[in-house]
Amino acid sequence: MSTISTIKIQVGLDDQKVPESIAWSATDNKDEKMIKAKGMIVSFWDPAEKAALRIDLWTKDMMVDEMADFFFQTMMTMADTYGRATPYKDQADELRAFAKDFFKKFQDKQAAEGQ
Repeated sequence: MSTISTIKIQVGLDDQKVPESIAWSATDNKDEKMIKAKGMIVSFWDPAEKAALRIDLWTKDMMVDEMADFFFQTMMTMADTYGRATPYKDQADELRAFAKDFFKKFQDKQAAEGQ
């Protein structure tokens, strides 16, 4: 018998329908409490359409440095997943290298702007 886990996502919107808050929970988390977040990237693979379906949201108080770190960590996780799921470790390494270069360029821009 298989187990089913349910993931809940709550997005609070302002009057302009811009996200003000994001929280999520999962039934396989012992507390099942809502966990606050400032951003999310959810992707589903539609095999019939052979297309990725995505939900990308971030709150209006998410700072640019948080967004850069979020993207860096997401790309590193994608590289890890791709490395485990395929025999193409070289491409996983290329994605990691790209993510590191992406984040370094962001840091350089922030330093140049004096932030």
